[in-house]
Amino acid sequence: MRTLEIVNIFIAVFFVAAYAYQVIYLIVGLVKKPEVPKETVMNRIAVLICARNEEAVIGQLLASVRQQTYAGQYVDIFVAADNCTDDTAGTARQAGAIVYERFNRERVGKGYALEFLLDKMEGDGKIYDAYLVLDADNLLDEHYIEEMNKMLCAGHRIITSYRNSKNFGSNWISAGYSLWFLRESRYLNQARMTLGTSCAVSGTGFMVHRSIIEKNHGWKHFLLTEDIEFTVDSILQGEKVAYCKDAILYDEQPVTFSQSWCQRMRWAKGNLQVFEKYGRSLGRTLGREHSFACFDMLMTIMPAVILTFLCCLLNGAAVIVSAAYKPVYLERIMAEAGFALFNVYITLFMMGFITVLSEWKRIQASGFKKILYSFTFPVFMLTYIPVTASALFKKVEWKPIRHDISKSLEEVRMRS
Repeated sequence: MRTLEIVNIFIAVFFVAAYAYQVIYLIVGLVKKPEVPKETVMNRIAVLICARNEEAVIGQLLASVRQQTYAGQYVDIFVAADNCTDDTAGTARQAGAIVYERFNRERVGKGYALEFLLDKMEGDGKIYDAYLVLDADNLLDEHYIEEMNKMLCAGHRIITSYRNSKNFGSNWISAGYSLWFLRESRYLNQARMTLGTSCAVSGTGFMVHRSIIEKNHGWKHFLLTEDIEFTVDSILQGEKVAYCKDAILYDEQPVTFSQSWCQRMRWAKGNLQVFEKYGRSLGRTLGREHSFACFDMLMTIMPAVILTFLCCLLNGAAVIVSAAYKPVYLERIMAEAGFALFNVYITLFMMGFITVLSEWKRIQASGFKKILYSFTFPVFMLTYIPVTASALFKKVEWKPIRHDISKSLEEVRMRS
């Protein structure tokens, strides 16, 4: 019994020590906003889209790119139709994109598709000032490229954006994703930007200056979470990822638990891969000047949820053993376990609820659903425990997530 208490206290102290700095992020995200650059010049932007069987949604994305307030003559769209079995390529060409078709069943994943696309563009002599990476299911606010270009003109070489969702109100799963990305935008990346440390690229909606692509000799990040790998590698090279709060992107979230499990299994495995590849390098920077960004990324990729899983396993085993051999301790153990679970739920609920309140006007859903899904958000987050535990032991490969919400920007903005 005493051993169990010590282990639980140790794990609790570890989490507080490791992630207490994010309380500062929360306060900064609530009370301060980063400055928005004013002066701009027109840069030539290449929009890069890697698409696999995205015929149903890519047309709406391309329409939102064409409807930008940024001058169209400075923007070209390139699509890598990656191992497609539908008419993604034809739909993209019809909408005015330059399309390269790729068929490679061995090197599978977004990183390989980006490498292919950039190599093809270089071979055709297509060089741009910056490259905007999007997913086929995205939609862009009409000022998106204009706002990202302001950050580019201010000297930032890697820029990520505000990630909103097309389908917050579909169910508790899509809302769980949505709240996580909204929180990441407001209370992680915006706070990081305000405090002058590095932000993190999150999947889609990021811009990279030509000099970064040239320094890296194209795209060289191929782990299951190529976005996090790119972020960590860039920070280790001395780069700083910026955040543009006024560049708003909408993307589609999974609505079935099986899809969600598959996707988050890849994310969990990918973070483990990044930790294995870069964790030691990040650790070696601690204590040096300007090392906080490395510490922040180390905490981001560290598989801390494994400790949570072990804690649950240990407490569950204690309940079973007590029930069988020492029932006198059973009530106390169950009470402590229930109290710990309640504290975790409340912490996650407050995290989601604060995000809902602060981003209320930007969330495209009814008020009832916004409140309802604040209560289900902790449940969604707790399902990461079995997902990550499975990723430890299972071989995980990149698999496409089906997207079929074909809505225009105006339709998404209609609250449902």
